[in-house]
This record gives sequence, structure tokens and C-alpha cells, in this order.
Amino acid sequence: MEYFIPTQASVTEFTEKRSRFIGHVWRVDSEEEARAWIERTKKEHYDARHNCWCYRIKDGPVRYSDDGEPQGTAGQPMLNVFEREAVENVCCVVTRYFGGVLLGAGGLVRAYTQSAKNALDAAGISVVRRWVEALLSCPYSWHDRVRQEVERLGGTIAGTDYGADVCFTALLPEQSAQEILASIYDLSAGQIEGLVSGERFQDVPWRQSVL
Repeated sequence: MEYFIPTQASVTEFTEKRSRFIGHVWRVDSEEEARAWIERTKKEHYDARHNCWCYRIKDGPVRYSDDGEPQGTAGQPMLNVFEREAVENVCCVVTRYFGGVLLGAGGLVRAYTQSAKNALDAAGISVVRRWVEALLSCPYSWHDRVRQEVERLGGTIAGTDYGADVCFTALLPEQSAQEILASIYDLSAGQIEGLVSGERFQDVPWRQSVL
């Protein structure tokens, strides 16, 4: 089982025809937490024309609001950004300070979509899954090649110790851990043999959003 969540909270801003759009993204674990962020943002930006929002909770509710914008021009387009990326446990608020120029329905959809996407790009995406933890000890001359091979095959380096040799703590996808260790063993002509040291179920930064 795996799923995707925001790596961290973020705030981004851009201006479209004098209207300021401020995008906020948070990682949340419950609807109550999402509602709390929405209310906090509304209080912080009480003087804004709109605070449109959406949230998507894993195995829970999915909600959105246009907060006074024409129906279908804000909350749903924002939510579409996270559904397209399969990101869950996320809350997003886009605050709009009206600049006096009407954007039209199409312009609003594009602006709210862009603001949510910018905020998700800034937050990054992490994958939550079960990982096999492995120790990989190698000569310094192999430092870059081992790191690159682990990442190329879908793993990540969680820690590095520098002693007589370099010792990586690698997190490898459960379903392909043995294949990755075998690949590194073959690549090094038998010089580097990984040692499985345990398992973890956690989130790991994965990728940036791409639409």
C-alpha cells in the first residue's frame, strides 16, 4: 500500500490582472485539522474578497468551496490539481485580493488552478509506503554511482556515514528491494553487498508536481 501526501506546508503568490492570489497547502490527517487551517486563513486574510478552499482526506471526506466566486470556478479546479496528482491528506486555501478587473469564468478557473499548482509545487510530494532499510558500504570512489543507482531504481538515501568507507542507509521499495541490492552487487562486480537492517513505514520526499 502506498499513497502520496504534501512534503511540507507552503505559501505562494502571483498576480493576475491586479488580483493577488495567495496559495496555501498543508499536510493534514483529519477533516478537523483541515477545517482549522481554513478558519485560521480566513481570520488572517479577513480583508480578502475570497478564501476558496478544498481538502482531500485519505479514506475520508473530500470537500471544496468557491467562497463567493462563480460556481465551479475555484474550489473544484483547485481540487482537480490534487486529484490529478493522487495527493491525499491535503488542505489547500487560495486567497484572492480583488484587483478591480474581472477575469471571467475561464480566467478564474486558470488562476485558481495555477495558484493551487504553484503551492503544491512548492510543498513537494512525498510517498508513504513500507520501505526496506539496507546498509550499503562502499569505497569513496563509488559514492556517486551507488547513490545514483539507488535513486534510479526508486529508492532513496536516508543517511550517510563517512568513515574508512562510505556507509549509506538506503530505503528501498519493499517489492523491489532484493532486485535493487542485486543490481548494485552486479554493478560493483561483487564489491558492494547490501545488508538488510529492518523495515520502515514512512513518508519520503518523492517528486515535484507535474501537470
